[in-house]
Amino acid sequence: MTDNDTAIAMLDATDRKRAERRRFLTLAGSGAATIGGLSLLSACGGNKGSTSPTPTPTPTPTPTATSTGPVQADIDALNFALNFEYLQAQYYLFAVYGAGLAGAQTVGGGGAAAGTVTGGRAVAFTDPLVAQYAREIAQDKAAHVNYLRTLLGAAAVAMPNINIDGGAAGAFTAAARAAGVVAAAGTFDPYAGDENFLLGAFVFEDVAVTAYKGATPLIASAAFLTGATGALAAAAYHAGLIRTVLYAKGATNATLRTQAGQFSDWRDSLDGGGDDDKGITGDATTSNVVPADANGVAYSRTTGAVLNIAYQTKTAVAGGGFFPNGVNGNIKTSTAQP
Repeated sequence: MTDNDTAIAMLDATDRKRAERRRFLTLAGSGAATIGGLSLLSACGGNKGSTSPTPTPTPTPTPTATSTGPVQADIDALNFALNFEYLQAQYYLFAVYGAGLAGAQTVGGGGAAAGTVTGGRAVAFTDPLVAQYAREIAQDKAAHVNYLRTLLGAAAVAMPNINIDGGAAGAFTAAARAAGVVAAAGTFDPYAGDENFLLGAFVFEDVAVTAYKGATPLIASAAFLTGATGALAAAAYHAGLIRTVLYAKGATNATLRTQAGQFSDWRDSLDGGGDDDKGITGDATTSNVVPADANGVAYSRTTGAVLNIAYQTKTAVAGGGFFPNGVNGNIKTSTAQP
C-alpha cells in the first residue's frame, strides 16, 4: 500500500467513526446518556449536523495583584533589597578584585549622591576553588545591583554608607565580638584568608535568603515579583554553596564549624523569638546545608528583623553596624526585640 492509499484509508476510517457517533447520539436522545447529570447531546451542542461542541463562554478573569504595575509598597520592598545587594556586592568585589562597584552603579536613579565604603580589600586566596566561587558570586551580586536598579529606574535609591571593615572599629569585628567568635578586644578580618572570607559571606548570605523570602509575598507588580524571586533563587544557591564549603573545610577544622554556629546564634539573638537560624551542622555526623523547618521549607524574616542583624542591635534604630547611617528608602528602622 502506498503512502497516499494509507492516508485515504485513515480519512475514511475517521469519517466512519464520526458518522457512528452522530447516529448514536441521535438514537440516544437528549436525556438518554448522561454523565454526572450532563447530557451527552448537550455536551456536543445537540446539533446533528455539527461535530464541534458549542463553546462555553469563558468569564473574563478578575485582574490579580501581580498583573498591575508597581505600587509604592513594591518600590519600597525592592529598594530595601537593593540596599543589601549594594552591601554584598561591595564585600565580594573588594574580596576578589580589591575594588568595589563603579560610581555609576551606586548613585540614585534620580541622581542622589552615593555613600562611601569603609574597609574592604582583596583576599589572598589559597584555595583556587574558593577563589572561583568568590569570583562568580561577586559577578552575580554586581549583576543584581544593575538588575534591580534597572527595574526601579528613577526610583532606585543610592548606595548608603557601608562598613565592611575588618579592623578594630569595623562592623565585622563588632559582629564577631558579639557572637563570641573573637574576644572582647579581638578583631575579625574577613579578608585575612579563605576561611575568614567564607565566614564573612556566611554572615550575609543566609540573611539575604530570608529577607527575599519575607518580601516576595508582599510584592504586587509582576515585573518586580519576577526580579525578587529570581534574586531569591540566586541568593539561595549562594548561601547553599557557602554553607557547603564551610562544612567541608570544617571537617579538618572544628573551630570553623564552631564559629559558623556562633555567627548563626548571634543572628538568632537579634531577630526575635525562636531558633530558626541554624549553623552548618546538625549533630556530630550530620551536615545542615539548608536551615529549614520540619517540611524542608526555608524560613522568612521581616524587614525589621533583617535590619536588626544589619544594624547589629535588638532595639528600634535607623542605622548602625554594616550601615552606619542606615539604609536608603522608606524602610529603614529595625524592630525592638525582647
